[in-house]
Amino acid sequence: MKKYFSLVTFSHTIFAMPFAFIGFFLAVTTTEYTFEWHKLVLMLLCMVFARNSAMAFNRYLDRDIDAQNPRTKVRDIPAGRISPAAALTFTLVNCALFMLATWFINRLCFYLSPVALLVVLGYSATKRFTALCHLVLGLGLSLAPIGAYLVVTGHFAVLPIFFSLAVICWVSGFDIIYALQDEDFDRNQNLHSIPSKLGTVRALNLSTFLHVLSAIFVILPAFFTTVGIPYYIGILVYCTMLVYQHRLVKPEDLSRVNFAFMTTNGIASVVFAAFFLLDRLWIR
Repeated sequence: MKKYFSLVTFSHTIFAMPFAFIGFFLAVTTTEYTFEWHKLVLMLLCMVFARNSAMAFNRYLDRDIDAQNPRTKVRDIPAGRISPAAALTFTLVNCALFMLATWFINRLCFYLSPVALLVVLGYSATKRFTALCHLVLGLGLSLAPIGAYLVVTGHFAVLPIFFSLAVICWVSGFDIIYALQDEDFDRNQNLHSIPSKLGTVRALNLSTFLHVLSAIFVILPAFFTTVGIPYYIGILVYCTMLVYQHRLVKPEDLSRVNFAFMTTNGIASVVFAAFFLLDRLWIR
């Protein structure tokens, strides 16, 4: 079990899961639908299964690339801790479990489940042909708030889209920062990424622009639904973490990329979601 947790980097669930809670409780508190425990459990299962599928497939598809990269050759498949066949089997099992979980939610979620899997699994191939791979990763994680909203309501709405747009810009921005570590490797291997395409300085500028957009999108819901003081505190913390990670990473100093990637973004998502949930209680 520990090997598979390592394979899918389970700790990175901290990025999308808080926004799934946001989508779920946004639906519960802004529509006529009420809280149901079984829907919350099914939503959590969908998040775990979808993410397991995406990460395991990414490790499976990138196994040869990872083996050549000094930074990633210690990952589980190149290091021999998990075989490619086991990783692929793990992917297929989690895909099946994801679709099974959506079957018990509602028809719309079930019908859309192959589309969701196509997006989150398809990301793994994009680095081979487009530098927009970071945006595809952001798109995959942005399904969390919309999907969680659909679990409760079974229909689309405008409000959760703002949070999904915030996630797209946020994830794409920090993934560009993370990819700075592999700029030279990607360029030498003819792999596509924003840093290998634009260079360090312009990549950081684009990341900054995307994070400004993300900040705007977390502010916009306040104009479309009632929010209280906790929500504005959450916005402040979220934006502060975005600014902080850009102060940590400089073109001439990439030594703190991992800290900026994991710690600041983990705090941003968890604390923002916590204040969002507190706000839902505040206004009720």
